[in-house]
Parts: sequence; C-alpha cells; structure tokens
Amino acid sequence: MQPTYRPGERLAIERVDAGEIRRGDVVLVSVPGRYGDAPALQRVIGLGGDRVESTDGTRVVVNGKQIDEPYVTRDNSGTTGAPYAVTVPDGRLFLLGDNRPNANDSRYFLEEQSGSIAASDVLGRVRAERAVPLVLSALAASGALLTLVGTGLGIRGYVTRQRSLARW
Repeated sequence: MQPTYRPGERLAIERVDAGEIRRGDVVLVSVPGRYGDAPALQRVIGLGGDRVESTDGTRVVVNGKQIDEPYVTRDNSGTTGAPYAVTVPDGRLFLLGDNRPNANDSRYFLEEQSGSIAASDVLGRVRAERAVPLVLSALAASGALLTLVGTGLGIRGYVTRQRSLARW
C-alpha cells in the first residue's frame, strides 16, 4: 500500500461488520489462496452491485463516475494497468492497491467472482487517524513510567518501615 503506508509502519485496525465498509476504506483482508495466505492491505473501490471499470488503464470509474485517487502511484507512462470492466457481485468487494503498478489486487483475479473478495474476508479497517498509534505508544510509555515510580515508592516505604521497626 505504498506510498500511503510504508512497510513496518504501525497502524490501528478496527474490526468492522461487512455493512460498515465504505468505498475508499483501506482494509486488512485475508483471502485463502491469495497473497501467499498472508493478510494484505487493500483499498475498497467497489461494493456489491457497483460497476467498476478502467478503459484506458489510467482512470478508475465507479458507476459511471471517475473517482479522484490522489494516493495512487502510477508507472512511468502514467498507467495503472490493463483495462477492465466488472460488476461487483452482492456481498463482495473490489479492491485495489495504491501502488498500482506493483499491486496484486482484484485486477489479477478477474476470472474469480469479477476479482472481488467476500466482505467477510475483511479482518478490519485502518483507522484514518494517524495519531492513534502514537497515542497508544504514549499511553504505554506512561503506564510503564507510572509502574516504575510506584515500585520505587513501594520500596522506599518498605525500607522506611523496616528502619522504624528496627529502632523499637
């Protein structure tokens, strides 16, 4: 999913029901027989019933309307791949990667349910807030710091009590 997300980048993934998935969402999917059986990030382009096409290999049209894709990486000629035109079956999703020249996405599985995947194959959706992983890291660090401070104060209290008892 480069350039949107880099390898090793931490992302917050939220579980979603199939009915909550929207066009443009970046989802984590696990599809048996695809992607080496490993989870993959892909962008939702079409939902069940949508007509998705790219007749010139540069623009993607959904239900007759060209979609704006500022996140897409194109090859040197400006194309994003071979032309295609599909209708997404109900309950399924048409997915594309943002690095189109190097994405193993729905375009390469057109003979299988128009390249779509079952909405139930979605493990979760990437949360749009990029600060979420940073906030979670800060909370974890704060918790660790509080644990250390609490341990230090507990030891100090124990030592002070032992000294007080020794004087008696």
